[in-house]
Amino acid sequence: MKADWDIFCCVVDNYGDIGVTWRLARQLVAEQGLAVRLWVDDLSAFARICPEADAQAPRQWQQGVEVCHWLADWQPTPVADVVIGAFACQLPAAYVQAMLDCPRPPLWLNLEYLSAEGWVEGCHGLPSPQPNGLRKVFFFPGFTAKTGGLLREGTLLARREAFEQDPAARQAFLQRLGVTPASGARLISLFAYENASLASWLDALAADTRDNHLLVPEGRILGNVQAWLGDGDLQAGKLARRGALTVQILPFVSQDDYDQLLWSCDFNAVRGEDSFVRAQWAGRPLLWHIYVQEEYAHWEKLEAFLDHYVEGLSPSAKAALVDLWRAWNMDRDMAQAWQQVLEHWSELDQHARRWSAVQAAQPDLATALVKFYRNWL
Repeated sequence: MKADWDIFCCVVDNYGDIGVTWRLARQLVAEQGLAVRLWVDDLSAFARICPEADAQAPRQWQQGVEVCHWLADWQPTPVADVVIGAFACQLPAAYVQAMLDCPRPPLWLNLEYLSAEGWVEGCHGLPSPQPNGLRKVFFFPGFTAKTGGLLREGTLLARREAFEQDPAARQAFLQRLGVTPASGARLISLFAYENASLASWLDALAADTRDNHLLVPEGRILGNVQAWLGDGDLQAGKLARRGALTVQILPFVSQDDYDQLLWSCDFNAVRGEDSFVRAQWAGRPLLWHIYVQEEYAHWEKLEAFLDHYVEGLSPSAKAALVDLWRAWNMDRDMAQAWQQVLEHWSELDQHARRWSAVQAAQPDLATALVKFYRNWL
Protein backbone atom coordinates (compact mmCIF):
# COMPACT_ATOMS: atom_id res chain seq x y z
CA MET A 1 0.00 0.00 0.00
CA LYS A 2 1.39 3.37 -1.01
CA ALA A 3 1.59 5.86 1.81
CA ASP A 4 2.44 9.53 2.08
CA TRP A 5 5.25 10.25 4.53
CA ASP A 6 6.28 13.53 6.12
CA ILE A 7 9.76 13.82 7.64
CA PHE A 8 10.54 16.87 9.79
CA CYS A 9 14.17 17.93 10.20
CA CYS A 10 15.38 20.69 12.47
CA VAL A 11 19.03 21.39 11.62
CA VAL A 12 20.81 21.57 14.97
CA ASP A 13 24.40 20.60 14.30
CA ASN A 14 25.39 21.53 10.77
CA TYR A 15 24.88 18.42 8.64
CA GLY A 16 24.14 15.40 10.83
CA ASP A 17 20.37 15.86 11.13
CA ILE A 18 19.81 16.79 7.50
CA GLY A 19 22.29 14.13 6.37
CA VAL A 20 20.31 11.32 7.98
CA THR A 21 16.87 12.58 6.98
CA TRP A 22 17.89 13.30 3.37
CA ARG A 23 19.32 9.80 2.96
CA LEU A 24 16.20 8.29 4.50
CA ALA A 25 13.83 10.33 2.33
CA ARG A 26 15.71 9.41 -0.85
CA GLN A 27 15.69 5.73 0.01
CA LEU A 28 11.99 5.64 0.87
CA VAL A 29 11.22 7.12 -2.54
CA ALA A 30 13.71 5.12 -4.61
CA GLU A 31 13.29 1.70 -3.00
CA GLN A 32 9.86 1.74 -1.38
CA GLY A 33 8.00 3.80 -3.97
CA LEU A 34 6.63 6.20 -1.36
CA ALA A 35 5.65 9.84 -1.68
CA VAL A 36 7.86 11.73 0.78
CA ARG A 37 7.93 15.33 1.90
CA LEU A 38 11.05 16.44 3.74
CA TRP A 39 10.49 19.54 5.87
CA VAL A 40 13.77 21.37 6.58
CA ASP A 41 14.15 24.55 8.62
CA ASP A 42 17.62 25.37 7.20
CA LEU A 43 17.87 24.90 3.45
CA SER A 44 21.41 26.27 3.32
CA ALA A 45 22.65 23.17 5.16
CA PHE A 46 20.62 20.99 2.77
CA ALA A 47 22.17 22.68 -0.26
CA ARG A 48 25.66 21.81 0.97
CA ILE A 49 24.99 18.07 0.80
CA CYS A 50 22.71 18.36 -2.25
CA PRO A 51 24.50 20.90 -4.47
CA GLU A 52 21.72 21.00 -7.06
CA ALA A 53 19.22 22.20 -4.45
CA ASP A 54 17.94 25.79 -4.27
CA ALA A 55 18.51 27.17 -0.78
CA GLN A 56 15.82 29.83 -1.37
CA ALA A 57 13.01 27.68 -2.75
CA PRO A 58 9.99 27.24 -0.48
CA ARG A 59 9.22 23.97 -2.28
CA GLN A 60 11.31 21.88 -4.68
CA TRP A 61 11.72 18.33 -5.95
CA GLN A 62 15.08 16.67 -5.54
CA GLN A 63 15.66 13.04 -6.56
CA GLY A 64 11.96 12.31 -6.22
CA VAL A 65 11.64 13.89 -2.78
CA GLU A 66 9.46 16.95 -2.22
CA VAL A 67 11.67 19.22 -0.12
CA CYS A 68 9.79 21.98 1.70
CA HIS A 69 11.13 24.92 3.69
CA TRP A 70 9.84 24.55 7.24
CA LEU A 71 8.97 28.12 8.19
CA ALA A 72 8.06 29.45 11.61
CA ASP A 73 4.90 30.84 9.99
CA TRP A 74 3.34 27.43 9.36
CA GLN A 75 0.71 27.21 6.64
CA PRO A 76 -2.04 24.54 6.72
CA THR A 77 -1.01 21.40 4.85
CA PRO A 78 -2.56 17.94 4.51
CA VAL A 79 -1.36 15.45 7.11
CA ALA A 80 0.62 12.46 5.85
CA ASP A 81 -0.09 8.82 6.64
CA VAL A 82 3.24 8.52 8.46
CA VAL A 83 4.83 11.45 10.29
CA ILE A 84 8.47 11.28 11.38
CA GLY A 85 9.94 13.83 13.73
CA ALA A 86 13.69 13.39 13.47
CA PHE A 87 15.73 13.52 16.66
CA ALA A 88 12.95 14.75 18.94
CA CYS A 89 12.27 17.93 16.96
CA GLN A 90 9.04 19.72 17.87
CA LEU A 91 6.45 19.53 15.11
CA PRO A 92 4.44 22.67 14.28
CA ALA A 93 1.54 23.00 16.72
CA ALA A 94 -0.93 23.51 13.89
CA TYR A 95 0.26 20.33 12.19
CA VAL A 96 -0.11 18.35 15.43
CA GLN A 97 -3.64 19.70 15.78
CA ALA A 98 -4.37 18.63 12.20
CA MET A 99 -3.12 15.15 13.09
CA LEU A 100 -5.53 15.12 16.03
CA ASP A 101 -8.41 16.15 13.76
CA CYS A 102 -7.85 13.25 11.34
CA PRO A 103 -10.56 10.54 11.40
CA ARG A 104 -7.71 8.13 11.99
CA PRO A 105 -4.53 9.74 13.29
CA PRO A 106 -1.35 8.96 11.35
CA LEU A 107 1.51 6.85 12.62
CA TRP A 108 3.71 9.35 14.47
CA LEU A 109 7.31 8.23 14.87
CA ASN A 110 10.14 9.90 16.73
CA LEU A 111 13.32 8.84 14.94
CA GLU A 112 15.93 8.82 17.67
CA TYR A 113 19.69 9.27 17.63
CA LEU A 114 21.84 6.24 16.95
CA SER A 115 23.24 4.46 20.01
CA ALA A 116 24.64 1.05 20.89
CA GLU A 117 23.65 1.37 24.56
CA GLY A 118 21.81 -1.61 25.98
CA TRP A 119 18.68 0.30 26.99
CA VAL A 120 17.91 1.11 23.34
CA GLU A 121 16.60 -2.39 22.63
CA GLY A 122 14.03 -2.05 25.42
CA CYS A 123 12.80 1.36 24.24
CA HIS A 124 12.69 0.70 20.52
CA GLY A 125 9.08 0.65 19.28
CA LEU A 126 7.59 1.84 22.56
CA PRO A 127 4.59 4.19 22.32
CA SER A 128 4.50 7.48 24.18
CA PRO A 129 0.90 8.66 24.79
CA GLN A 130 0.64 12.45 24.45
CA PRO A 131 -1.54 14.70 26.64
CA ASN A 132 -3.73 15.50 23.60
CA GLY A 133 -4.56 11.84 23.02
CA LEU A 134 -2.14 11.15 20.17
CA ARG A 135 0.53 8.45 20.44
CA LYS A 136 4.15 8.96 19.42
CA VAL A 137 6.33 5.89 18.93
CA PHE A 138 10.07 5.83 19.63
CA PHE A 139 12.05 4.34 16.75
CA PHE A 140 15.73 3.68 17.44
CA PRO A 141 18.37 2.95 14.83
CA GLY A 142 20.94 0.50 16.11
CA PHE A 143 23.37 -2.34 15.64
CA THR A 144 21.31 -5.32 16.80
CA ALA A 145 18.26 -7.23 15.59
CA LYS A 146 16.16 -5.68 18.38
CA THR A 147 16.60 -2.15 16.99
CA GLY A 148 15.66 -0.39 13.76
CA GLY A 149 18.97 -1.05 12.00
CA LEU A 150 21.15 1.36 10.06
CA LEU A 151 20.53 3.42 6.95
CA ARG A 152 21.75 1.37 3.99
CA GLU A 153 20.56 1.54 0.41
CA GLY A 154 19.92 -1.84 -1.19
CA THR A 155 22.72 -1.41 -3.74
CA LEU A 156 25.25 0.28 -1.46
CA LEU A 157 27.70 -2.56 -0.81
CA ALA A 158 27.52 -3.78 -4.41
CA ARG A 159 28.39 -0.27 -5.60
CA ARG A 160 31.25 -0.10 -3.13
CA GLU A 161 32.66 -3.43 -4.28
CA ALA A 162 32.40 -2.43 -7.94
CA PHE A 163 34.24 0.81 -7.15
CA GLU A 164 36.96 -1.05 -5.24
CA GLN A 165 37.50 -3.47 -8.11
CA ASP A 166 37.94 -0.64 -10.62
CA PRO A 167 41.20 1.23 -9.91
CA ALA A 168 40.49 3.55 -12.84
CA ALA A 169 37.22 4.64 -11.24
CA ARG A 170 39.01 5.46 -8.00
CA GLN A 171 41.71 7.38 -9.82
CA ALA A 172 39.16 9.33 -11.85
CA PHE A 173 37.18 10.21 -8.75
CA LEU A 174 40.24 11.44 -6.88
CA GLN A 175 41.41 13.42 -9.88
CA ARG A 176 38.02 15.10 -10.07
CA LEU A 177 38.67 16.32 -6.53
CA GLY A 178 42.20 17.37 -7.48
CA VAL A 179 43.78 14.61 -5.40
CA THR A 180 46.96 12.94 -6.68
CA PRO A 181 48.54 10.96 -3.83
CA ALA A 182 52.14 9.82 -4.08
CA SER A 183 52.66 6.17 -4.96
CA GLY A 184 52.25 4.04 -1.85
CA ALA A 185 50.93 6.90 0.28
CA ARG A 186 48.39 6.10 2.97
CA LEU A 187 45.22 8.03 2.13
CA ILE A 188 43.26 9.31 5.16
CA SER A 189 40.05 11.34 5.33
CA LEU A 190 39.38 13.68 8.26
CA PHE A 191 35.89 14.98 9.04
CA ALA A 192 35.63 15.95 12.71
CA TYR A 193 34.62 18.53 15.25
CA GLU A 194 37.22 20.81 16.81
CA ASN A 195 39.76 18.57 18.54
CA ALA A 196 42.80 19.50 20.61
CA SER A 197 44.28 16.02 20.03
CA LEU A 198 44.71 16.64 16.31
CA ALA A 199 48.16 18.21 16.61
CA SER A 200 49.68 15.09 18.21
CA TRP A 201 48.17 12.89 15.49
CA LEU A 202 49.45 15.16 12.71
CA ASP A 203 52.89 15.11 14.35
CA ALA A 204 52.85 11.32 14.23
CA LEU A 205 51.74 11.26 10.60
CA ALA A 206 54.46 13.74 9.65
CA ALA A 207 57.13 11.63 11.40
CA ASP A 208 56.01 8.37 9.75
CA THR A 209 58.31 6.29 7.54
CA ARG A 210 55.46 6.04 5.01
CA ASP A 211 53.89 8.96 3.17
CA ASN A 212 50.48 10.03 4.47
CA HIS A 213 48.02 12.09 2.45
CA LEU A 214 45.31 13.65 4.60
CA LEU A 215 42.10 14.81 2.91
CA VAL A 216 40.15 17.35 4.95
CA PRO A 217 36.70 18.35 3.69
CA GLU A 218 35.79 21.89 4.72
CA GLY A 219 34.37 21.82 8.23
CA ARG A 220 34.85 22.56 11.90
CA ILE A 221 38.23 20.80 12.26
CA LEU A 222 39.83 23.24 9.80
CA GLY A 223 40.84 25.66 12.54
CA ASN A 224 42.93 23.00 14.27
CA VAL A 225 44.57 22.09 10.96
CA GLN A 226 45.39 25.73 10.32
CA ALA A 227 46.89 26.13 13.78
CA TRP A 228 49.15 23.09 13.30
CA LEU A 229 50.33 24.27 9.89
CA GLY A 230 50.63 27.89 10.96
CA ASP A 231 48.58 28.86 7.92
CA GLY A 232 45.44 30.89 8.53
CA ASP A 233 44.35 30.86 4.91
CA LEU A 234 43.47 27.25 4.19
CA GLN A 235 40.86 26.96 1.46
CA ALA A 236 39.53 24.16 -0.69
CA GLY A 237 42.19 22.92 -3.08
CA LYS A 238 45.16 24.05 -1.00
CA LEU A 239 47.98 21.59 -0.24
CA ALA A 240 50.61 21.79 2.47
CA ARG A 241 53.39 19.35 3.31
CA ARG A 242 55.36 18.70 6.46
CA GLY A 243 57.63 15.69 6.73
CA ALA A 244 55.84 12.59 5.50
CA LEU A 245 52.44 14.28 5.68
CA THR A 246 50.59 16.04 2.88
CA VAL A 247 47.46 17.91 3.96
CA GLN A 248 44.88 18.76 1.32
CA ILE A 249 41.68 20.72 1.88
CA LEU A 250 38.67 19.51 -0.07
CA PRO A 251 35.45 21.33 -0.88
CA PHE A 252 32.30 20.14 0.84
CA VAL A 253 30.94 17.36 -1.36
CA SER A 254 27.59 15.70 -1.99
CA GLN A 255 26.61 12.63 -0.01
CA ASP A 256 27.27 10.29 -2.93
CA ASP A 257 30.72 11.78 -3.48
CA TYR A 258 31.45 11.51 0.23
CA ASP A 259 30.69 7.80 0.08
CA GLN A 260 33.25 7.41 -2.70
CA LEU A 261 35.75 9.45 -0.72
CA LEU A 262 35.41 7.00 2.17
CA TRP A 263 35.79 4.05 -0.22
CA SER A 264 38.94 5.62 -1.69
CA CYS A 265 40.74 6.05 1.63
CA ASP A 266 42.70 3.57 3.73
CA PHE A 267 41.50 5.13 6.99
CA ASN A 268 38.56 7.41 7.77
CA ALA A 269 38.13 9.78 10.70
CA VAL A 270 34.46 10.71 10.95
CA ARG A 271 32.08 12.44 13.32
CA GLY A 272 28.51 12.50 14.58
CA GLU A 273 26.08 9.99 13.09
CA ASP A 274 25.74 10.18 9.31
CA SER A 275 29.43 10.03 8.36
CA PHE A 276 29.98 7.51 11.20
CA VAL A 277 27.53 5.05 9.64
CA ARG A 278 28.83 5.63 6.11
CA ALA A 279 32.39 4.93 7.26
CA GLN A 280 31.24 1.58 8.63
CA TRP A 281 29.76 0.68 5.25
CA ALA A 282 33.10 1.65 3.65
CA GLY A 283 34.64 -1.38 5.38
CA ARG A 284 37.88 0.41 6.30
CA PRO A 285 39.47 1.13 9.67
CA LEU A 286 37.87 4.20 11.17
CA LEU A 287 38.03 6.69 14.01
CA TRP A 288 34.83 8.19 15.42
CA HIS A 289 34.63 11.67 16.91
CA ILE A 290 31.45 11.47 18.95
CA TYR A 291 29.32 14.56 19.52
CA VAL A 292 30.11 16.01 22.95
CA GLN A 293 27.32 15.93 25.53
CA GLU A 294 27.00 17.44 28.99
CA GLU A 295 28.58 15.62 31.93
CA TYR A 296 30.53 13.43 29.49
CA ALA A 297 27.44 11.35 28.69
CA HIS A 298 28.88 10.77 25.22
CA TRP A 299 31.68 8.66 26.70
CA GLU A 300 29.16 6.01 27.74
CA LYS A 301 27.80 6.01 24.19
CA LEU A 302 31.31 5.66 22.81
CA GLU A 303 32.17 2.76 25.09
CA ALA A 304 28.87 1.02 24.28
CA PHE A 305 29.70 1.04 20.58
CA LEU A 306 33.27 -0.12 21.19
CA ASP A 307 31.97 -3.06 23.23
CA HIS A 308 30.14 -4.25 20.10
CA TYR A 309 32.70 -3.24 17.51
CA VAL A 310 35.79 -4.91 19.00
CA GLU A 311 34.21 -8.37 19.25
CA GLY A 312 36.44 -10.83 17.41
CA LEU A 313 39.64 -8.77 17.61
CA SER A 314 42.77 -10.12 19.25
CA PRO A 315 43.44 -8.60 22.70
CA SER A 316 46.32 -6.47 21.41
CA ALA A 317 44.43 -5.17 18.37
CA LYS A 318 41.41 -4.45 20.55
CA ALA A 319 43.57 -2.49 22.99
CA ALA A 320 45.14 -0.50 20.16
CA LEU A 321 41.78 0.47 18.67
CA VAL A 322 40.21 1.36 22.01
CA ASP A 323 43.24 3.45 23.04
CA LEU A 324 43.09 5.41 19.78
CA TRP A 325 39.37 6.16 20.06
CA ARG A 326 39.71 7.18 23.70
CA ALA A 327 42.68 9.42 22.98
CA TRP A 328 40.79 11.15 20.16
CA ASN A 329 37.64 11.70 22.22
CA MET A 330 39.25 12.46 25.58
CA ASP A 331 41.88 15.00 24.50
CA ARG A 332 44.85 12.69 25.00
CA ASP A 333 48.07 12.33 23.05
CA MET A 334 47.49 10.39 19.82
CA ALA A 335 51.06 9.49 18.86
CA GLN A 336 51.53 6.23 20.76
CA ALA A 337 47.96 5.08 20.14
CA TRP A 338 48.37 5.66 16.39
CA GLN A 339 51.61 3.69 16.35
CA GLN A 340 49.84 0.76 18.02
CA VAL A 341 47.11 0.87 15.41
CA LEU A 342 49.69 0.76 12.61
CA GLU A 343 51.17 -2.38 14.16
CA HIS A 344 47.76 -4.10 13.91
CA TRP A 345 46.71 -2.57 10.61
CA SER A 346 46.04 -5.78 8.68
CA GLU A 347 43.82 -7.24 11.41
CA LEU A 348 41.91 -4.00 11.88
CA ASP A 349 41.39 -3.69 8.13
CA GLN A 350 39.97 -7.21 7.87
CA HIS A 351 37.84 -6.62 10.95
CA ALA A 352 36.30 -3.47 9.47
CA ARG A 353 35.25 -5.43 6.38
CA ARG A 354 33.80 -8.20 8.53
CA TRP A 355 31.86 -5.74 10.70
CA SER A 356 30.33 -4.18 7.59
CA ALA A 357 29.16 -7.57 6.38
CA VAL A 358 27.66 -8.51 9.75
CA GLN A 359 25.69 -5.26 9.92
CA ALA A 360 24.54 -5.65 6.33
CA ALA A 361 22.97 -9.01 7.21
CA GLN A 362 20.36 -7.13 9.27
CA PRO A 363 17.38 -5.19 7.86
CA ASP A 364 18.17 -1.58 6.99
CA LEU A 365 16.47 1.34 8.71
CA ALA A 366 14.19 2.37 5.81
CA THR A 367 12.94 -1.19 5.33
CA ALA A 368 12.37 -1.54 9.08
CA LEU A 369 10.33 1.67 9.16
CA VAL A 370 8.09 0.54 6.30
CA LYS A 371 7.60 -2.88 7.88
CA PHE A 372 6.69 -1.24 11.19
CA TYR A 373 4.07 0.90 9.43
CA ARG A 374 2.55 -2.07 7.62
CA ASN A 375 2.30 -4.00 10.86
CA TRP A 376 0.68 -0.98 12.49
CA LEU A 377 -2.08 -0.75 9.87
